[in-house]
Amino acid sequence: MAAREHIERAPSMFMQVAQRVANDIQHGRYQAGEVLPSENQMVEMYGVGKHTVRSAIAELRRLGLVESQQGKGTIVLATGGVLPASTVDRAIHRSTRGSWSQPETAQAEAPAISRTTLDGPPALLLGQQDQDAISVDRMHYDPQTGARWCYRVLIPLATAAEVPTLTEHPDAEVDELYRQLADAGLSLTFTEHITARNPLPDERTALGIADASPLLITYRVTADADQGRPLLCEEFKAPASKVRLAVPLTPTKPPAKRPSSRQPRSV
Repeated sequence: MAAREHIERAPSMFMQVAQRVANDIQHGRYQAGEVLPSENQMVEMYGVGKHTVRSAIAELRRLGLVESQQGKGTIVLATGGVLPASTVDRAIHRSTRGSWSQPETAQAEAPAISRTTLDGPPALLLGQQDQDAISVDRMHYDPQTGARWCYRVLIPLATAAEVPTLTEHPDAEVDELYRQLADAGLSLTFTEHITARNPLPDERTALGIADASPLLITYRVTADADQGRPLLCEEFKAPASKVRLAVPLTPTKPPAKRPSSRQPRSV
């Protein structure tokens, strides 16, 4: 019996067109902000039908390479070696006097305070699934580029019960919340968790995200260093095509190795 050989199927026509245009974008034939050729022009260029061209453009939008604008056409987005124009500094500073500070950013509107039930990643990171918390939501923006990002502070009621001053002004700047936790005798440590996903419709509208542009998300967990107990969670959401994060890193010592409890075997 003859051995079976593997046969590779060629990519569909729309994927071939999408790959060709993507390569042209990567190599600079189409620059960020330029308009791609029209549907009719691409039909002539690649010898395919309009349906194939439309499917290829949809694939390019899904990849976050282009966006379609009514009355303008298909616009090339900044990709590849071009960094997003807006930088958000995620540094935390502590003075010798014990005060905390973070780089300031412009707020687009006043903070909104509400009571919520923890779920999703914040609940998992805080270890408090379905528990109540105070939520403080802010919208920030870059005055130079117009990029917007959402910022939320979640204060579990369990933490507020331990440090009651947190409930007096939960919408205070997070530096002040750090100070109150430290004044309560807690030694603070911070961990930044960074991930991404596709935005929900309301997030796309609020942040002005282009079709298929991913949402950049970070969760900063403030914990009690002595007990490793999570205290607060800060959630940050921004369009990855417009905002980049700068997170200073401080080298830490690796954990000490525990001596082996096994006794050497005698020969």
